[in-house]
Amino acid sequence: MSTTALYNDQGGAEPAVEASQESAPAAGAAFGLFSADFKKNEDLKEMLESNKESLKLEAMKRVVGLIAKGKNASELFPAIVKNVASKNIELKKLVYVYLVRYAEEQQDLALLSISTFQRALKDPNQLIRASALRVLSSIRVTIIVPIMMLAIKEAAADLSPYVRKTAAHAIQKLYSLDPEQKEQLIEVIEKLLKDKSTLVAGSVVMAFEEVCPDRIDLIHKNYRKLCNLLVDVEEWGQVVIISMLTRYARTQFTSPWKEGAAVEEDYNKAFYDSDSEEKKDPEGAKPYTMDPDHRLLLRNTKPLLQSRNTAVVMAVAQLYWHLAPKQEVNVVTKSLVRLLRSHREVQYVVLQNIATMSIQRKGMFEPFMKSFYVRSTDTTHIKTLKLEILTNLANEANISTILREFQTYVKSQDKAFAAATIQAIGRCATNIGEVTDTCLNGLVLLLSNRDEGVVAESVVVIRKLLLTQPTQHSEIIKHMATLFDKITVPMARASILWLMGEYCERVPKIAPDVLRKVAKTFTAEEDIVKLQAVNLAAKLYLTNSKQTTLLTQYILNLGKYDQNYDIRDRTRFIRQLIVPSDKSGNLNKYARRILLASKPAPVLQSAFKDRDRFQLGTLSHSLNSKAAGYQELSDWPAVAPDQSVRNVEVIEPVNEWAPLVGKAKPPESDEKFYSDEDRDKKDDSSDSSDDDDDDSSSSSNEESGSSSDEESDKRSTDSGKSSGESESSSGESESERKKKTKKAQAGKRKQSTADSSDSDKSDDDPMTEGSGSSSESYSSETDSNSESVPAAVQQRKNDVKSKPKGGDGAKKEVSLLDLDDFLVPPTNTTKSSALSPSLLSDLEGLSLSGVSATTQVTIPTFGPVKCYELLHHMSGKGLSAKYHFPRQPCLYGPGMVAVQVTLSNCCERPLEEIHVRQSSPAALKIHSFNPIERLDPEASVTVSLGVDFNDSTQAANFQLCTKEDGFGVSIQPAVGELLTPCALSETEFCTQQSKLRGMNETSATISTATADSSSQAVAERVLSVANVGSVASSETGLLRFAGRTVSSQVLVLILVDAGAALLTVHSEKSVMASMLLRDLKRALVQA
Repeated sequence: MSTTALYNDQGGAEPAVEASQESAPAAGAAFGLFSADFKKNEDLKEMLESNKESLKLEAMKRVVGLIAKGKNASELFPAIVKNVASKNIELKKLVYVYLVRYAEEQQDLALLSISTFQRALKDPNQLIRASALRVLSSIRVTIIVPIMMLAIKEAAADLSPYVRKTAAHAIQKLYSLDPEQKEQLIEVIEKLLKDKSTLVAGSVVMAFEEVCPDRIDLIHKNYRKLCNLLVDVEEWGQVVIISMLTRYARTQFTSPWKEGAAVEEDYNKAFYDSDSEEKKDPEGAKPYTMDPDHRLLLRNTKPLLQSRNTAVVMAVAQLYWHLAPKQEVNVVTKSLVRLLRSHREVQYVVLQNIATMSIQRKGMFEPFMKSFYVRSTDTTHIKTLKLEILTNLANEANISTILREFQTYVKSQDKAFAAATIQAIGRCATNIGEVTDTCLNGLVLLLSNRDEGVVAESVVVIRKLLLTQPTQHSEIIKHMATLFDKITVPMARASILWLMGEYCERVPKIAPDVLRKVAKTFTAEEDIVKLQAVNLAAKLYLTNSKQTTLLTQYILNLGKYDQNYDIRDRTRFIRQLIVPSDKSGNLNKYARRILLASKPAPVLQSAFKDRDRFQLGTLSHSLNSKAAGYQELSDWPAVAPDQSVRNVEVIEPVNEWAPLVGKAKPPESDEKFYSDEDRDKKDDSSDSSDDDDDDSSSSSNEESGSSSDEESDKRSTDSGKSSGESESSSGESESERKKKTKKAQAGKRKQSTADSSDSDKSDDDPMTEGSGSSSESYSSETDSNSESVPAAVQQRKNDVKSKPKGGDGAKKEVSLLDLDDFLVPPTNTTKSSALSPSLLSDLEGLSLSGVSATTQVTIPTFGPVKCYELLHHMSGKGLSAKYHFPRQPCLYGPGMVAVQVTLSNCCERPLEEIHVRQSSPAALKIHSFNPIERLDPEASVTVSLGVDFNDSTQAANFQLCTKEDGFGVSIQPAVGELLTPCALSETEFCTQQSKLRGMNETSATISTATADSSSQAVAERVLSVANVGSVASSETGLLRFAGRTVSSQVLVLILVDAGAALLTVHSEKSVMASMLLRDLKRALVQA
């Protein structure tokens, strides 16, 4: 017997039978159930401890199936926890599912594997990282609270929104385990509230509601973001966010329910206000002006009324009920009525809320009254709620329809529903005076009904109605007295006795006879009937003592010795009150005034009358009692708090030298530079323009990766020309030099605006002014040899503005051939934010063969640039946009990735004011181009953007706008475009590689065919995927590449070992490294 008891405690016989079906015959399994040496789930343990991954996976599937059926699989914990370090992803997922279920029960065994969980927190697979955090937070042991806190903080900064969502869930678990960690958890919540991912929003708001619901200050800056993200958040997250924003709005906005005040929008106020009107009515109430943020919440939640999730619809309905102006609440009516087609559980909750709403605002649901008619398939509690709503909606116009419906309900076989219908008829008779007589006559007819319950309920309701007009209904009272013998329901018998006593003077002959009948059966009556019998006897003794004295004494004597102490007390009280004695004193003088006093007519109210004190849709409202954790809605503030607390400051980078894209220079500049006395020297400026064309063509050739000898000679010739011009200018007078400089400036400006297809040249108008000042700034940098490139450019700008006379002397001594001293590795060029891509290409083209190996620039050479479609001309109403990554330092900041966008006008009309509009607050830092005033048909222009992706592949979302329209677009970077080349020697590469081992190392095998490919082909494939620099290698078969992330400058090393057919990526950013490894492996397969 003990064995059987123990066996049942472990989960019953069914799991054992299921587990043994595959390993033993049915007869053997049945015999084993009653054997002492039977071992439960033994075959599963053997499968879990085998060396075959397929057996382990099959065993875990069966175990998870047992858990899904509610079986107890806790005894398998030791065998399962051993597989937590398995390399099979599918097996590891199932193991984590099991551990989440049983980690709290088997805490000691789970603690033994805590180091494995910590390692899994840095796994490349986001599902494994999230599962490890989920298991870690499920171990309810206070000793690991610091480890959990550290894991939550790291997960809150994870690149994967799914992991960050899991971190938000873990916050609630940690807070319930150790509430002392509240302050640190609030910091994490504050960080996660700023997250732009819709996957995280709902979970972090739930954590906010659990940990610190009173910290409204954390919501201020994120209020508008939450409102805008609400439509895209998961359904259960929407419910939580809407509930939180409802409480927030009640504390931050003024009431829109002010009487006699029409809702005005904020922008109308200034137009209609006038001083004269204010003087005329200084004491008048100001019209209500809705806060824009209040309107934002109502506008963004309205579409959710179409949600398929009933909880979301109910949440929006309660938000409109508690926050919206009264004339706007009606928008929720149709959505609530639609929910009545759902399951009965949903109907019950929705009908409860509609019942509360219909009491205050009948007009909302009156057009949908037929939706609340009772169906035969409805359950009793649904029928009762629909009956409640129909009673609330009853008025003079529709009462006849409702009463006809009630007549059918009274005949229902559901006794409880029929009784509730009679009560509803009584409420209608009380609320609508025109139908009181009709209802009363109908109830009297029900007194002859065969159903005793219907008759009893009718008596009770008639008793209440008679109090309104007692003088006109004596016949009804007499009819009810004749029913006393037939009715057996205690409440109905008590009601008849009360009516006889209350109106005994109107039926002086009938009342004593009723008292005689009840005296016979007094001892067998219910307590409520006995109490009313004592009252009837007392009243008849006072009004008709001749006929009822003996009956009264008989009933009082019976009551004196009754078993119920309430009846004994009432009997003693009545005796002292009506029978004079020495002890009672003068009390009997007031007996008539006490017992026969006129009583007010009862008010029949709805059971939902007082439920509006609870927030709609809550458990407290459903139970009509305050539940644990319920947070009451605060009253509207008399004065709205400062709305500026919700403003989010968008910090834009300094735009001192921002390029002007597509904007033509004013024509006055040409007239200014071309005076009458300079016209004879116009040819010189055109020659200078031709030289610039040659330079630009050489720079474009260098960008495309071409390195032919002819182009090299051409670049050297161009540089020689420029140098010769610079040297020859040293013998000219100062005034002539200034005139020629102005001509060159005007010529370049004219050319850059005409060539709309070259955006980089048009972008750099402020920087290409004056070749003399440019040479002067570079010469000063050569002399000092310590200034950075941005400093030199800034110095050049200052020189252009001030134009000191002494600067011309330095210009005479400079040769453009000296510029190859300025070539630096790409690690430094990324900081040269003031250099345009075209200018960098010019500088690279001027490098000579004598440059040392230590300063050579590792510029990758590969095929054509990959272009991606940003906006199709059909979606953009004629505006087409494509983008590519030029892999050049960004103009706008060292931490930004340069993106070149080609805009084309594919329609027959010109497009005006093409610009970028960022979302507020911006998801990522985006430095946009200056607006393009006009783009003619069939014309194209290339512009530059700077995006700070924060070393993540998260898409940069923004709007590409014209004068009339705006189009939402997004730039999705490949992980290889988030890198910049880094120049390392072979020794430095090996040193850094040794530091990035273990968790910072990710490797994969490549196919033999790929390994046998030529080194050049493999290098081209690597460089086509990642913007990295090649590192010289002394070993054959080894290719090394180095780069740094653009945003955080974290080192990324790539090693291709052709001999071992192995591809390895080293980086501290393990997730980024795994993504890069995947892209590289895919590219190398195609090599």
